[in-house]
Amino acid sequence: MKKNLTRILLFLLITVLSVSVFADDTKWIAVGMLQNWFSSGGCEIEVGRRHEVADQQDGFQYPALYPSQDMQAAKGLWIGATNYDDPVAGKVFNYKVVHVGPRILNETSEFMPQEFTYYGKFEHPNVTVNGVPGAQTNFRDLDVVVTDTLPTDRMLYNVVNTSMGITMTRRIYYNTQQFNDNYFLYVFDFKNTGIYDVDGNVKHQDLTDVIFFFQYRWSVSKYMGAYGLYYAPQDATWGVNTVNEVLHPFYGDSYRASYAYHGLHSGFEGDNIGAPYIGTNGTGFLGAAQIPGVVTIHADKAWNDKSDDTEQPKNQTPIYSDADVTQASFNDQYNENNMAKEYTVYMNAGLPAQTHADMVGDGNANELSLAGGGGVSQGIGYGPYYIPDGESIRIVMAEAVGSLSWEKRATIGAQWLNEITPYIMPDGSETTNKDEFKDAWVFTGIDSLKQAFDRATDCWKNDFAISSAPPPPDEFSVSSGGDRITLEWSNSAESYDHFGGYRIYRSIDRSDTTFEMIYACGQGTDNPVTNIYEDKNAVRGFDYYYYIQTTDDGTVDPSGAQMVSSLFWTRTIEPANLTRQPGNSLEGIRIVPNPYNISAREIQFGDQSTKDQIMFYGLPPKCIIKIFTERGDLIKTIRHIDSSGDESWDSTTSAGQVIVSGIYIVYFEVTEDTPVFKKGESIYKKLIVVR
Repeated sequence: MKKNLTRILLFLLITVLSVSVFADDTKWIAVGMLQNWFSSGGCEIEVGRRHEVADQQDGFQYPALYPSQDMQAAKGLWIGATNYDDPVAGKVFNYKVVHVGPRILNETSEFMPQEFTYYGKFEHPNVTVNGVPGAQTNFRDLDVVVTDTLPTDRMLYNVVNTSMGITMTRRIYYNTQQFNDNYFLYVFDFKNTGIYDVDGNVKHQDLTDVIFFFQYRWSVSKYMGAYGLYYAPQDATWGVNTVNEVLHPFYGDSYRASYAYHGLHSGFEGDNIGAPYIGTNGTGFLGAAQIPGVVTIHADKAWNDKSDDTEQPKNQTPIYSDADVTQASFNDQYNENNMAKEYTVYMNAGLPAQTHADMVGDGNANELSLAGGGGVSQGIGYGPYYIPDGESIRIVMAEAVGSLSWEKRATIGAQWLNEITPYIMPDGSETTNKDEFKDAWVFTGIDSLKQAFDRATDCWKNDFAISSAPPPPDEFSVSSGGDRITLEWSNSAESYDHFGGYRIYRSIDRSDTTFEMIYACGQGTDNPVTNIYEDKNAVRGFDYYYYIQTTDDGTVDPSGAQMVSSLFWTRTIEPANLTRQPGNSLEGIRIVPNPYNISAREIQFGDQSTKDQIMFYGLPPKCIIKIFTERGDLIKTIRHIDSSGDESWDSTTSAGQVIVSGIYIVYFEVTEDTPVFKKGESIYKKLIVVR
């Protein structure tokens, strides 16, 4: 019995491992308003960043400045061909399909990464708050290979061999420039190398009827759902009411694109387009006003004709997100029946007579029979292509998003909720219908999305010749003080040919919110260029967050707009605040604890990180502290410069040695005149150390 049970468990383990083998690496592109993580496997599967269920709706964040703006539930890429002579199976498959996503990931025998390198024009700035790493880029913008010849600010280079014998090279470009920071530009090169396994073995053969089939499962957005504010039905979180629309010349459109939006859901009260925040604490804020989409910019006509095939993609079929073909257990590259269904029913389905949006119409998207429990994904298929041995196909596309501004999402939603008339439509006309008013404003995001499509297309067709954003300072520090918070930055950006000046922005109590400009210097201001700013308007008891932007001189962009560096280079995520006020007299300086009992240091401050700490309280704003032994040997010098009344000492000498028992003399000398203290004033205090 035990042997049989062991065999059963072993079989189940092998089965699970054969379905999904997680050995992937992930990297973020997180330096602008649109942010996403990417997988070395070549596509971003469901629950793929950390392989934790909590990450089901994870990524494609826009606007990334604000919390829970994720819209990506899952992505998939299948490559299929006909009459494939499979060297592993030792047979010819009528239909061969290899998969990464929407749920499957096997990097040992299906999509096998070869290179995953993150390039940048420059390293992210060194941002510190009170001496510790203080920016998001410290944790997301990692392992950057710097090359000043890069056409965009960041580029992810990904090479993946597949068991189909096709090697995929994926380049993902991202601009931080303010008019181009809401799209990722993809360049895919699919080459018939014949490499079919992790050992690099090659099977040379021509490939017939090759189709590259992408799947997008959007979910707009986490903010209103189960991972955000919890005011929407839970199934809306992973996109059961997502509506997919297709733009294609087949339907009379000029774009070859698809987009998604948060559609009507029977579980909401009233019209939920844009997901207005209703309920006890509701403000009407539109929690899901974003419109994510994908546009085709170029698709080769053939392996020997590199002109753009304006009929591609030839497939834009909607897919039930929980259909059997989307399950990892179904996506078996050696199951003939399953691969035949994937290829014939979905990958080669062509353009449907009705788009998913047409099917939904004015109804609730979650009630459409096609939706089931998981909603609908959008398929995008390129091909079929004939690819001879050694030849390739190039596809260029962009993922983008359009949306109302955060401020408009608040004002339009509040007006809708509180029924404040008149209802002025985006075109200036007036309506008496509050739902018509709200929905019209939400759908202006489609116009914004099309602008992003146009800019991505221009970027590619003009060989990335777009206006560059100025560089940020390469150093930015924020220091808490007693009566001010001090910001300092390097002058590195001032060597930029079109340098204009700086702007400083501040938020209160959280970093993922709207910031207010509090200072500007340089061109167009009354302030000369400087590299230090003291925020004397901070109030005790509040946390403050900052970022600094470099501005140019207005001559770079043809529009004459003043270009700025991305706020994400320097936005702080660690708080700064006002510390204890400076003292009123040198006699009032206190040394705590005194005596300092080494054997009791575990309980003197109650924090392991400060157990060796000795504090000086009631200090002048700026002074020098010198610590001597009883016989007059100087063992430590501390420069107190943060304008507070506090300074700490880790009870070690300048040589790093822990102090021993005895009597120490501490000398305090004022180094800057204030209304209370005069430069040069000094006092001696005694410190007793007990072991």
